[in-house]
Amino acid sequence: MTKVRVRYAPSPTGHLHIGNARTALFNYLYARHHDGEFIIRIEDTDQKRNIEDGEKSQLENLKWLGMDWDESPANPGNYGPYRQSERKEIYQPLIDQLLASNRAYKCYCTEEELEAEREAQRERGEIPRYSGKCAHLTASEQQAKEAEGVTPVIRFRVPRNVEYKFDDMVKGEITFESDNVGGDFVIQKRDGMPTYNFAVAVDDHEMKITHVLRGDDHIANTPKQMMIYEAFGWDVPKFGHMTLIINSETGKKLSKRDESILQFIEQYRELGYLPEAMFNFIALLGWSPVGEDELFSPEEIINMFDANRLSKSPAAFDGKKLEWINNHYMKQLELDVLTDMCLPYLIADGRMEETPTPERLEWLKKVVSLYQPQMSYAAEIVEVSNLFFTEHPVLDDAAKEVLAGETVPTVLAAFKAQLEAMDVVDAPTVKAAIKTVQKETGIKGKNLFMPIRVAVSGQTHGPELPDTVELLGKEKALAHLNQVL
Repeated sequence: MTKVRVRYAPSPTGHLHIGNARTALFNYLYARHHDGEFIIRIEDTDQKRNIEDGEKSQLENLKWLGMDWDESPANPGNYGPYRQSERKEIYQPLIDQLLASNRAYKCYCTEEELEAEREAQRERGEIPRYSGKCAHLTASEQQAKEAEGVTPVIRFRVPRNVEYKFDDMVKGEITFESDNVGGDFVIQKRDGMPTYNFAVAVDDHEMKITHVLRGDDHIANTPKQMMIYEAFGWDVPKFGHMTLIINSETGKKLSKRDESILQFIEQYRELGYLPEAMFNFIALLGWSPVGEDELFSPEEIINMFDANRLSKSPAAFDGKKLEWINNHYMKQLELDVLTDMCLPYLIADGRMEETPTPERLEWLKKVVSLYQPQMSYAAEIVEVSNLFFTEHPVLDDAAKEVLAGETVPTVLAAFKAQLEAMDVVDAPTVKAAIKTVQKETGIKGKNLFMPIRVAVSGQTHGPELPDTVELLGKEKALAHLNQVL
């Protein structure tokens, strides 16, 4: 069997999007499962749209997710360069070859002429396509155009009435008619840079790519790329087009304008999500393992990855599921590691000092431990631990309802007396004090615990009550009690 070689080829025009991360991940999994090679190639021919650090951001975030690669601009193999902008010397002889064989031609139409042509076609109810008006210019007509200073683009001659068929790894057999691809398409722009469909076909051939796994928005590009392969007599790689990712709530395609979902890997990093959780979650966007389990290590996913189980239906992006998966990984973290993750968010919010003392750090570690079982991401610590950093809790309607109970003043007065008498305020002592209040007052269950919880913390739900009182400390717990009383 030929060695599997796959590639992820981002444009450095933006940061790493969830959809692009999935494309990279599925290629990575396919390569590693088959002991193949995973290549990173940068498609930077659209110089105007490239952003500073776009390439760096893509690679850093892929690495953070837990992927590695065999060849890239930074670690080249035998098939470089790995940036399209550096491969002009490879493209130009091939374009010249197509011109010489009459499989391509120079087109001198201006953008204004092309837009007027498209507008006229739309008015006639036709699908806009290039008319081919420059397809048969004579040598003297071409010379005249160039004498006027018109720089041509190069167009590929699309064969007429030819059927292009391929067996897609995800969708099965797909067929295109050559007459439906929009006419002769541009393969080289006026600035000498190749267009996407030409460059990608050449690069995939030159780099010996065996399988092309990409989003199904690329399906329409496939016949054009097959035409390039055919023109040079090259073997066509195996294509697989993964289904769209949709918003699970709206059912619509995940759009970068959809602000209800965070869509860039960087945003999840900034919130304190874990790379293993993101790896696990993204792997399930359009691929399903055998069985009901959904929590796997990267090594387990590599071992079980089967391209035959790529979904034919759209993949639903479910933010709640991501939180559930991340919570699973958060609960497994060592407390010291999670505390270190949480600290910067509390410092940024002004709740912790930039260089806390060892005692203060030890206290914070205990606070974090209270919330570790419920936290979905590290930044959440600011919201969930609010009661430990505010002077006076704000009571909601549910809390006020608890405090309206007939026996509440009795319970709170008794607990206050116990708290004032304590020399050491720790969880065991507080637990014993609550039992004493029960014996003294005869009040038990919710009528005992809930008033104390609400008075001390301002909340009807939260961590274990004795732990909460210990971490609030005697002074703050009494201040809260007195406010309520």
